[in-house]
Formats: sequence, structure tokens, C-alpha cells
Amino acid sequence: MRLARLLRTSSFRLTLLYSGVFALSAVVLFGAVTWLATTFMARQIDATVANELAEVQADAGGKQGARLAQVIEELTVRSPGIYYLLQDARGRVLAGNMPAIDPVRGARVLSPEALPSRGIAGGGIRGRGSVLPDGGYLFVGLSDFELGAMQQAVTRAFLWGLAATVVLALAGGLVLSLGVQRRIEAISRASRDIMAGDLKRRMALSGADDEFDHLAASLNAMLDRIEELMRGVVQVSTDIAHDLRTPLSRLRQRLELACHREPTVHGLRAVIDASIRDTDAILDTFSALLRIAQIEAGTRKAGFAAVALSELLDGLVETYQPLAEEQGQELRSRVSPGLAVHGDRELLTQLFVNLIDNAIGHTPRGARIDIAAAAEGGGVRVVVSDTGPGIPAEFRRKVLQRFFRLDASRSTPGSGLGLSLAAVVANLHGAALELEDNAPGLRCVVSFPP
Repeated sequence: MRLARLLRTSSFRLTLLYSGVFALSAVVLFGAVTWLATTFMARQIDATVANELAEVQADAGGKQGARLAQVIEELTVRSPGIYYLLQDARGRVLAGNMPAIDPVRGARVLSPEALPSRGIAGGGIRGRGSVLPDGGYLFVGLSDFELGAMQQAVTRAFLWGLAATVVLALAGGLVLSLGVQRRIEAISRASRDIMAGDLKRRMALSGADDEFDHLAASLNAMLDRIEELMRGVVQVSTDIAHDLRTPLSRLRQRLELACHREPTVHGLRAVIDASIRDTDAILDTFSALLRIAQIEAGTRKAGFAAVALSELLDGLVETYQPLAEEQGQELRSRVSPGLAVHGDRELLTQLFVNLIDNAIGHTPRGARIDIAAAAEGGGVRVVVSDTGPGIPAEFRRKVLQRFFRLDASRSTPGSGLGLSLAAVVANLHGAALELEDNAPGLRCVVSFPP
């Protein structure tokens, strides 16, 4: 069962494909090598035979008859590996070590089947014939046994090599498929455990730093992010229940008391106005949560465009200047001209509105609030700082979480979502929001990438 499953894996099929391609390439290579070797040996034999034929005629001094027959008989004794034939015009053998054959001029190949009953040991003959002036026929040839033996040796070597290649390819494919299947099965098991509720389970890394390790690392990072989001959802649900329970209870208590104790229209109107304010605060909280969820979904990125940041910040400073003066605070601006970023103008406005609101709302009279922006490292750096009480270092990351509020801020209006919304908007724009000590006060630093 496991073997059948292994044979169906993509890696094994890929191995079979490459084995087939390699086998086809080997066949083509074998054909080319065999043809080149055979052609070379045939040319060597033809050249040797041509030279020998010329030497036979030269040794006979151009004479025919008895002199040429004598030369051939001597050569037959001295050169047993070469085949000679001299026959007269009527086809009778005059000299040599071959039976009579048809007189054909030029190069020719005599197969074993084409030779008379005497035959030639070891195969056929490759040679050259010459028709003499008196009608006789002279033939000199060499056995093609070595040529055939070479072809057989090459064929055997190729077949053994091809068989070994296919066997090794299949064995390698099985081993490779087994390794791949083992890694994939480990990822599948971990995935099933995670789906079963073990959210702490992660994909194991082999340490080979291969593509499976890269995939496992990416999956682990995704799972970490999912776990973080799920923790956030649980935390948000808890925070919503905790933070909204108080205003809802207060609202219900106020309405209940008004129903039983307020005898005048004026008193009922005051209760209704207070209830409307509480209801608006609750609705603002849900609106902020919905806005954060929409921003985290990333759908607003499709509408990103160039935003004149200097113009945006100057407009906010002008808008908040009267409010700061009304509360006895000093609002100063040092914004470099011509700054621009790629993003959503409305969301960036919300980001800096929240930071400025936070600075104005949590600093006492006489405090100074500075808004500075300048180009830095190819990007843009915006700083909103104040000289208020600041935030202790151990709480600076926590105040970016939803509904988190310091004890000193719980008596002031708000839902604890302002800095959370600012952090989400910054993250959507690829910017970093850092909270630092202003000694005294707080520095909110937004760094936009190049």
C-alpha cells in the first residue's frame, strides 16, 4: 500500500520522466557513437585494402598471368589476415585464398551468405576489386569481423549501461520520493494537529535550509501571525465585555432611576441627554473597532496615491492651534516643505489626528507640544512630542493594544483605541510607530520607508 502510494508521488513521476528523457538521450548518443566508430573503421579498412591492391599490382611490375599469380601466392603465405583472389575471365581461380566471386569493379562488401560454400571464417569480407586488361579479376579484402565485434561490444556496453541507469534512476526516484513524502507527511501531521486545536504546534525544520525548510519557516511565521490574531480577537472580546459593561450598566441604571424617581420633564430631559452621550461613546467605540478591522484587512491599499504630507501636517497644526491655546498649551511646528509619502490621505489624517489628540488630551496647562517632520534616509520621519507626564517604558508597547489605558487616564473620556488605530494605520503604510521618552513627556515617532 505504501509502495503504491509512493509510486504515485509527483517526485517519483518526475524521476520517471527524467529517466525516460535520459534514456532517449543515451539512445541518440549510442547511435551517433556507433555510426562514427563504424564509419571510421570502415574507412580504415577501405584505405588498407586500396593500398594493398596497389602494392600487389606494383609487385607484379604491371605484368599479368603467371607473375601476378606468383605474387598473390607469396602474399597469401606472408599475410594470412588478408584475402586475395585472382581469377581468369571465365571465373576460374588462378591464385589466392578465396573462392571465385562475381567480378565487380571498386569497393564491395561480401557477406557470409553471399560467399560460396567454402566461406570465410569470422564473417564477411570488405575489399576492393579490379578488372584486368585480359578480362581477369583481382580482388583484395579484409575480414569485417573486428568491425562487427566492435559494434557488438558497443551495443552490449550500451545495453548494460542503459539498464544500470534505469535501475539507478528508479532506485534514486524511490529514495527521493520517500524523503519528500516523509517531509510532506510531517507537515500534514502538524497541520492536522493544528486543525484539531493544538495551536502551539509548528512545522519541524530539518536544518538543511532547503525549500522544505523555507516552506516550513513560512508556514510557522503564518501560524505565529494567526495565533497572534486569534489571541487579539480573544483579548478584544474580553476587553469589549469589560470596557463596555460599565457604561452600559451606568446607562441602564440611569434610565431605571429616571423611570422611578424623576417626576419633572426637565429632569427626564437631563437623563436622556446623559444617556445619549453614553450611547454615542459606545457607538464611537464600535466605530473605532470596525475601522481598525477594515484597515487591518488591507483593502484600502488599492487606493494608495501620493500624499503631500507637509501640507497635511500644516493643516492639522492650523486646526489644532486654537484648541491648544484654549487649554493653555503651546503648539509648535517644524515641518519641512515638500514632504510626500505614498498612502491614503484620509487614514494618514486619522493617524496624526489621534497622535495630536492624545498629546493635547493628556498634557496639563503650560505644556508644549511639538510637531516635526523631515526627510531621513530616503524616507520621512514625523515626530509628535509633548512635555506632559509621558508613559512609563514598560507600558509603551501595551498602550498600542486595543482598550489598554493607564490608571491615570481612566478618569478621562476615551476608549483606549486612539493609539491602537494610529498603530494600525502606520502598519498599513509600512511605517513604524515608536513611543519614546521625551524627558519629560512622550515622543511619538512615525518613520515612513523610502
